[in-house]
Amino acid sequence: LIRSINDPEHPLTLEELNVVEQVRVKVNDAESTVVVEFTPTIPHCSMATLIGLSIKVKLIRSLPERFKLDVHITPGTHASEHAVNKQLADKERVAAALENSHLLEVVNQCLSARS
Repeated sequence: LIRSINDPEHPLTLEELNVVEQVRVKVNDAESTVVVEFTPTIPHCSMATLIGLSIKVKLIRSLPERFKLDVHITPGTHASEHAVNKQLADKERVAAALENSHLLEVVNQCLSARS
């Protein structure tokens, strides 16, 4: 579901950039949980929150509501890892971000199929 998400700064997918890897995705159907660790391309990646938001939105739109999602940065791979993870874990902040039409447009571009 997430391998084809486009990077917001590069003409490549998150999988092509090794931002997402299958070994860092854990699905527990019995417990209805999905955990995704993603690795920004550089330790000071300014797009880390947007990438995490794009992953989260793709999963929210694709999976049944019963799933609890945990999308976070691979430990030790980003300078602002704690702050980004806190934002991504906050349901109200995620909802507010998606009410921002410009931000939603950028997320939708990341999620759109490349032509």
